[in-house]
Amino acid sequence: MLFNSYEFIFAFLPLTFFIYFYLNSKRLTEASKAFLVLSSLFFYSWWNITYLPIILFSMLFNYVVGVSLSKDKEHTKVSKRTLLTIGVVVNVTLLGYFKYADFFIENINLATDGHIPLLHLALPLAISFFTFQQIAYLVDSYRGETKEYNFLNYANFVAFFPQLIAGPIVHHAEMMPQFAMLRNKVKNYRNIAMGLFIFSIGLFKKVVIADTFAVWATQGFDVAEKLNLFEAWATSLSYTFQLYFDFSGYTDMAIGAALLFNIKLPINFNSPYKATSIQDFWRRWHITLSRFLREYVYIPLGGNRKGSFRTYNNLMATFLIGGIWHGAGWTFVFWGFLHGIALVIQRAWNQFGFKMNTVLAWFITFNFVNITWVFFRAKEWNDAMKVLSSMFSLNNIVLPNFLSSKVAFMSQYGITFGGFVENIKGNDIIEWLFIGFICILLFKNSTQRLNSFQLNYRTSLFAGMVFVGGVISLNKVSEFLYFNF
Repeated sequence: MLFNSYEFIFAFLPLTFFIYFYLNSKRLTEASKAFLVLSSLFFYSWWNITYLPIILFSMLFNYVVGVSLSKDKEHTKVSKRTLLTIGVVVNVTLLGYFKYADFFIENINLATDGHIPLLHLALPLAISFFTFQQIAYLVDSYRGETKEYNFLNYANFVAFFPQLIAGPIVHHAEMMPQFAMLRNKVKNYRNIAMGLFIFSIGLFKKVVIADTFAVWATQGFDVAEKLNLFEAWATSLSYTFQLYFDFSGYTDMAIGAALLFNIKLPINFNSPYKATSIQDFWRRWHITLSRFLREYVYIPLGGNRKGSFRTYNNLMATFLIGGIWHGAGWTFVFWGFLHGIALVIQRAWNQFGFKMNTVLAWFITFNFVNITWVFFRAKEWNDAMKVLSSMFSLNNIVLPNFLSSKVAFMSQYGITFGGFVENIKGNDIIEWLFIGFICILLFKNSTQRLNSFQLNYRTSLFAGMVFVGGVISLNKVSEFLYFNF
């Protein structure tokens, strides 16, 4: 079931909301929590019920291990360190088997000229998200930072449907207590208004903006055999905007849906394309993933406590892990490698005390992010090279026909005139790219709008307009990009 579907918006979400609060109104709090768990698992199973045993096993296993780790006394037969190691290994093995088995087999075959048959396993939905979430829970239990919570609270922490499929990657300390709070069992009309407001914005981002850019990104990466200079840049920028409005739109809808149930999810985006450095970008983009990588990978590796050389290695290791987490392919690894290199360069730059003009810093940061997204999007290495080689080639410049009479002299330099975005069917792409830049640079982001939210005629009208605009566009329903990760 998709957030951007009639079934979710007009059936699942309202029915779940009313039944949940009806049970709470009858003081059946445990029943209401159980109902929310079952509803979330139904939501998860909508795509493929064969995924259900995997998430159920993961939840039960990690709950038992987490409770054991949270006990005060040391285990007599198995030490806490050994138990934590077992827990982490089981989680990583489960993720690795389903997500990376074929990737490893392909590379073994390539290196050894072997013929090991591929497994062709279907990737269980959201396995990357709920695996990271529960590894963090186990580590915190080992550190003594968790308490022995009710299983239904834990199940909702893992399976709560707004954040289950594509995050945010929530922390137990910010979620589990919320499911136990009595004041969250009563309808809060301000939260309902805020939830509908931010959900509507997210819906509009996804189905109106992101899915419009998706057409041109798909044409450029997957369909067109060759691209001219402008088509290549339009292709990369289209994906850059598609990914942002798709993922931030999902996060807005998740935050909005959760608010209906008085649950506050953490911020996951803070205008990342306004960043003036790559470090600033990662403080703004997919904030909960950055938090996980920092707290459970970078710092345990030593962080910046053991000298510059070790710090650089830790940064590279962290972003290589972040790259492979996103997908089983060398393009994802290389994308993570590029971001790790960029952070190393920035750290060295800062240590030397160098400064840069803010506008120039933004321009460099944005273009670095845009260029590296090419590797993130490309299905194969050759697809990335097709786009990148055209982006930086001066031998394939095509200008619009209306300029032929004004700058005809440029034809002597190999520049031609005609359909300059014909290969990606980008008739309206210039206008949409302009809209994209306006939205990311000049408009308030969703978090700022939520923080300054006031229920009045203006916000109601705005929410109503974007909601109707989104619903009208539901005829072109598509999955969210991060469902693939």
